[in-house]
Amino acid sequence: MITSKQRSYLRSLANNIEPIVQIGKEGIDERVLNQIDEALEARELIKLTVLKNSLLTAREACDEVCEKLSSEPVQVIGNRFVIYRKSKNKSKIELPSKNKKQ
Repeated sequence: MITSKQRSYLRSLANNIEPIVQIGKEGIDERVLNQIDEALEARELIKLTVLKNSLLTAREACDEVCEKLSSEPVQVIGNRFVIYRKSKNKSKIELPSKNKKQ
């Protein structure tokens, strides 16, 4: 689980990235999940777009993807959402520590 401070940091990083996966009218199937899983492993932080013809809202899609791929929701705005998952092999993003100030 990430803290609100870490989520805020990830949101700032996500401002500059383009959506790399689109969820359409087929919804979230195995092919889409595999694509998202590979992107998360390679990048850790990804932005996704839910197309207008999708039966899911961005919030529903975000919740489903996060549950199935053990990732963290970072942000949902309009038809886009950002998710994060630490890479198993090569971690690129250094999150702020969870330690609270004394």
